Amino acid sequence: MKEFEFGYEDSTPIEREPKQKKLEILQENKDWVAIFKPAGMLSIPDRFGVDIPNAEAILRDKYGEIFVVHRLDKDTSGVMVFAKTSETHRNLSISFEERRISKTYVALVDGALRDNSGEILEPIGEDSSKAGKMKIDSKNGKVSKTAFKVRERFRRFTFLELNPETGRQHQIRVHCAYIGHPLAVDPLYGKRKELKLSEFKRGYKGENERPLLGRLSLHAEQLSFPDPTTGEIVSVNADLPKDMRATLKQLRQHDCV
Repeated sequence: MKEFEFGYEDSTPIEREPKQKKLEILQENKDWVAIFKPAGMLSIPDRFGVDIPNAEAILRDKYGEIFVVHRLDKDTSGVMVFAKTSETHRNLSISFEERRISKTYVALVDGALRDNSGEILEPIGEDSSKAGKMKIDSKNGKVSKTAFKVRERFRRFTFLELNPETGRQHQIRVHCAYIGHPLAVDPLYGKRKELKLSEFKRGYKGENERPLLGRLSLHAEQLSFPDPTTGEIVSVNADLPKDMRATLKQLRQHDCV
């Protein structure tokens, strides 16, 4: 059974790594384990740097055998699920492929969206101009669908809830960029690699200013899936990390509508 293709590792580095790099166990049973993966941590080993900390290796040290079901980009934080047995891996992979998995992300994007909610239905394929980059490709791309709704508005930014119904590589990032509202921090599809307070706080000119957010402004907030044994729907939540909470706090104070 092939791994679900949603959220492959991103090869584009963001120079400043976030401080929070601790993997946390959110929920588990004998068949699977759901974790909080911090931004800055790989989902699986890097083939060119096998000693770089990654979620799969950490879990393998703890549980022995572990199976990767899906992935998040290195600089995306949030909830992931791993299988503890090959049978559970097969069942969860089928659930992903049959779209019986519900995924909720939150993202800070550039600009003020016109609509409070909507759907983006645009095919996604590889961008031959750069390895690892994706693009909207109406001719050869795969069907891709992302639903969104506004959670909070600011003058220069919007805080979105996003529900990808398909699982293409970089889907949320590509779709947000396509509608003219890329992630606020995304050096591959957006316009900046870090967000600083001086960008939106009037009159503020911080000397040797550190960024509020130095990684992708994207967080996997919730994952819901049918338990492979009982069939009951399991919902796992990952709280918004400190760096994104701090960014929203500053926006509410200095960039409110």
